[in-house]
Amino acid sequence: MQRTVGVRALSKGLAVMSRWWPRLRHPAQVVVAGFATAIAVGTGLLMLPAAKAGPGGATALEALFTSTSAVCVTGLVVVDTATYWSGFGQAVILALIQVGGFGIMTFASLLVVLVSHRMGLRARLTAAAETKTLGLGEVRTVVFGVVKASLVLEAITAAILLLRFAGAYGESWPRALWLGVFHAISAFNNAGFALYTDSLMGFATDPWICLPIAFAVIAGGLGFPVLFELRRHLRRPRRWSLHTKIVLSVSGIFLVGGSTFITALEWGNPGTLGPMDVPGKVLAGFFQGVMPRTAGFNSVDTGQLNPATWLGMDVLMFVGGASAGTAGGIKVTTFAVLFFVIYAEVRGDGAVNIFRRRLHSDVQRQALTVVLLSVAAVATSTLVFVISTEYSLDRSLFEVVSAFATVGLSTGITADLPRLELLLLTALMFIGRLGPITVASALALRQRVRMYDLPEERPVIG
Repeated sequence: MQRTVGVRALSKGLAVMSRWWPRLRHPAQVVVAGFATAIAVGTGLLMLPAAKAGPGGATALEALFTSTSAVCVTGLVVVDTATYWSGFGQAVILALIQVGGFGIMTFASLLVVLVSHRMGLRARLTAAAETKTLGLGEVRTVVFGVVKASLVLEAITAAILLLRFAGAYGESWPRALWLGVFHAISAFNNAGFALYTDSLMGFATDPWICLPIAFAVIAGGLGFPVLFELRRHLRRPRRWSLHTKIVLSVSGIFLVGGSTFITALEWGNPGTLGPMDVPGKVLAGFFQGVMPRTAGFNSVDTGQLNPATWLGMDVLMFVGGASAGTAGGIKVTTFAVLFFVIYAEVRGDGAVNIFRRRLHSDVQRQALTVVLLSVAAVATSTLVFVISTEYSLDRSLFEVVSAFATVGLSTGITADLPRLELLLLTALMFIGRLGPITVASALALRQRVRMYDLPEERPVIG
């Protein structure tokens, strides 16, 4: 009986959304509206008195910022997740992280299939726009693949963490299970929310806590298309697509380079890696090299890092992970495309080639657009921070890049920011999760199709 009532309520809710969404002409508009709706629902739930551990309820700004950070899988917080929110509030945050990691339209499409056992053309179009699916016939398979991959990898990570929390730290089995599930979901979705006030600093030298979380972050940051292809052709690299080759090669370079860079610069820092032994330094350095890819966990005090380390992490965060996954940033594919565009221009090549494949000009133009819009968003927001707050340029830039790239790392200034800056970070998290092109397309009043070409002329460049 309860299942029948639940299905009827879900069907009614989907019917209401189906009457509203047709007013949105572009799939990007539907995706943006879906994320905004999820954030609004999460804000309302977190404002309930039951969501707060103490008396009363959370303020609208606290609830909005936390809901946006969870849905956009960022991890920046203005209140302590471990002590400020009740069990219900933490469960709401976890649900928002999972839905945001799936993708709003992916989750909605899954519900449609479960209720009606079919997926209409409009649902396929919006889900394809969100999951970066190339063919509409593959959308249903991709949606279920996303869910299965997420649940399996989260379950494996949660099981390892459960055994460690219960066996080595004396947590009761129910508490250890909650800790394992929460941190596994937060890690795979690159969210960075933790149930400890100091994030994971208490486990900086524990490989059974840090490594499963780090590998879950890496897996989520590779993107679902890469995970699906590795599952089918793991031992046949020649059959990998260009996208998979770019993601794996560039991600590997950034993981090794980032970890080495951070470990080297922080090796003797008494506020971070200095007091640890050599194995602890290597583990903590690797962990901190993974997190800018884009999860907000930290096993050392981020506020005590060297300014040079902050700058290096700014670059790692800005690039981020892979497309069609849970990572943020401009994406490693975008970075690789621009790198090879510059390489081809310097060599005087007539075409841009990557791994014996020629790139279409549309891909180059799209990559350039993403980077320029992202740089504009980061530069403008950083300027606002520097002008309106007392924080230095390096701290302001770190905070802005962390929000835009949906990383969640902070030098410790988030909770003390004025209202305007918190709202600005909220907007940056939203734009960063969806991508500047998606948001710009959704805000466009109409699409223009030019029926003619203008005369060609070349300005002087350089």
